[in-house]
Amino acid sequence: MRCGIYLRISKEEAGTGSNSISGQRMVIEQFIHGHKDMEIAGEWCDDGYSGVTFDRPGIKSLLENIYSGRIDCIIVKDLSRFGRDYIQTGKYIKYIFPGLGVRFIAICDNYDSQNSGFLEDALLMPIMNLVNDAYCRDISNKVRWQQEARRKQGIYIGAFAVYGYIKSDKERGKLIPDKYAADIVRWIFNMRLCGNSAEKIAGKLDAMEVPSPLVYKKINNSRFTTTFARSENPGWSPVAIRRILSNEIYTGVLVQGKDRKTSYKLPGRKKLPKEEWIRAEGAVEPLISRVTFEQVQKMDLRKGIK
Repeated sequence: MRCGIYLRISKEEAGTGSNSISGQRMVIEQFIHGHKDMEIAGEWCDDGYSGVTFDRPGIKSLLENIYSGRIDCIIVKDLSRFGRDYIQTGKYIKYIFPGLGVRFIAICDNYDSQNSGFLEDALLMPIMNLVNDAYCRDISNKVRWQQEARRKQGIYIGAFAVYGYIKSDKERGKLIPDKYAADIVRWIFNMRLCGNSAEKIAGKLDAMEVPSPLVYKKINNSRFTTTFARSENPGWSPVAIRRILSNEIYTGVLVQGKDRKTSYKLPGRKKLPKEEWIRAEGAVEPLISRVTFEQVQKMDLRKGIK
């Protein structure tokens, strides 16, 4: 029997003993070693992926091999490794795999579709899948509340520092001024106060060969990527200038939580109203004064370019 091994661990579970990728592999290999009628036809792995969605590269590849008839049996450590969405997981195990003649084994849950009875299929299986789904919802809520608490404490939880700042090596979640970029930010505000438009400021920066925020991140070996870059070395744009001029962080106010995940099962996010944003006064060292910032906002409003 050609067996496909499937392994999965989420970012939240990383390094948790038997749930590690190596721990799962060991359990499955020992199981197959005790069954002479089984052989490993391949291994598929999703390292760092949540089980609430089946939009995972490893599971997609495994399913392609199943549909093409190259796999007779799927073996996982437990049901939660395969998936935590009880509806989708149940559909595959109860309908799709039996229809394809594919056997499904979850070792630690003592489930084998070849030997399962009515009680397991009709009652225990849905309950186990529902528990896995509820666990994932609970983890998602805990992560969200932890992030909100950290934001209220003025801890920066973004993946990349805002232009003008860098992440502190000494204090996690702390932003400190990046001397070079901070000077550029101050120069941009001064230029605006002198009456220069965003277009003119961007042109001057390009003429002075000042690296744009994206290029500057690349120079500093940041893994930052964006869909907005259309060339290898994109220059300054009026949009980038306006984004800097309207960012309150340069006055020392850290504003976070502007959006939220639509659902723990979906990748999309929804924007939150301004009154729900989380503001932390004095969370970072200011690069400009509040007076300067307010003056610039008034100028932009009059020009209608904000």
